[in-house]
Parts: sequence; structure tokens; C-alpha cells
Amino acid sequence: MSTRVRRALTVGSLGATALLTYMKAVRPWTLRWGASDQEVAEFMGGDDIVTKADYSATRGITIDAPPQDVWPWLVQIGSGRAGWYSYDRIDNGGTPSATEIVPELQQLKVGDLIPMVVGKPVGVWVKELEPNRRLLLWDGKGEYTWEWVLHPLGDGRTRLINRLRAAYPHWTSPRMAYTLLATTGDIVMIRKMLRGIKARAERHGATAATETLP
Repeated sequence: MSTRVRRALTVGSLGATALLTYMKAVRPWTLRWGASDQEVAEFMGGDDIVTKADYSATRGITIDAPPQDVWPWLVQIGSGRAGWYSYDRIDNGGTPSATEIVPELQQLKVGDLIPMVVGKPVGVWVKELEPNRRLLLWDGKGEYTWEWVLHPLGDGRTRLINRLRAAYPHWTSPRMAYTLLATTGDIVMIRKMLRGIKARAERHGATAATETLP
């Protein structure tokens, strides 16, 4: 066996091992980061839209602020709006995400577009909206949903649950490569986004409480 063949076999073996490790250990973690078993199993409205999802991920985070202090940060998301509180150079055209609540972006309603590309009508639409409780976004076709649910914990805190569901296009579709990349790497953006919302809601709530002190 030649050196070149042995090297190819070694590389192939290492690649297969890495892929198996990812699928067995890493992938399950990315699909439910921060979420409990109960939250993963919980029915959400988007489940009735993408009924046969090839990709379903539920993530969660606890925020030391009530739902009404978390909600404003959700309704103003979007490229060219308040941003995504994530990696702005990548997902917001380089413009820093808002660190304050933007009043003119608080009037979100069913049918509104949440842009994912700055300056272009590309994104997701508001499907359902219940202030201070849940926000359901979709692609308008029933192949993709992105849902946010706020559960009050009764002690001034909130569980913010995020669920993404998607049906993959046919494997010959030019969109397939992007879809696979997006559903593999979205945990990086989502985790930072959840932490960004948490930091903003908690900081804003603490500032408001301080300002009301005598």
C-alpha cells in the first residue's frame, strides 16, 4: 500500500470519527441548549405548521426580569431594525444591535416582515403574536417556523424558550447546501442572541428600578 493511499485512509478514518463524535455528542447538545426535557417535549404553535420537520431545535434561557421587560427586545429584532443581539458583522450588516428599547419598533403586528438581510425584503413574517407571551414567525409557506415563548416563573423571572422547525428542500435543490449549513451552525447565533436578550432585559430592568428609588 502506497504512502498516499495510507494517508488518504487515515484522513478518511479521522473524518469519520469526528463526524460520529459530532452526531453522537455535539449535535444533540446544539438542538436543546439550555432547554429542559419538559420544554423540549412541550407543544408549541409552530408545531402545527411544520408538521413533518427535518430539523427541530428547542433552546431556552432564564432571565432575571418579568416577561413584560423581555418582550420589547423580541418585537424589535431584525436586520436593519434593532439587530439580532448576536454577531452584528455577520447578521446585521455591521451595525451594532440596539442596547435600548426603540419605541418606533414596538408596534409589531401579524403580517409584518422581520428582515434577515439589511435593506432587502428577505426574511420571515409574523404569523401569530400574543404580547408578553409568544411570537411566532414563519416563511409564509409552512416550511419554516421560528417561535418564542415567555413563561413567567412567578418570582420576577422569565423562561424564554426558542424553537426552530424546518422541512428540508429536496436534496437536488440549490437551497439544500445553505439549509444544511444554517441548521448546523445556527446554535452559534442563537446562543449569543439569547444571552444578548438576557443581558439587555436584566440591565434595563435594573436601571429602571434604580431610577424609581426615592
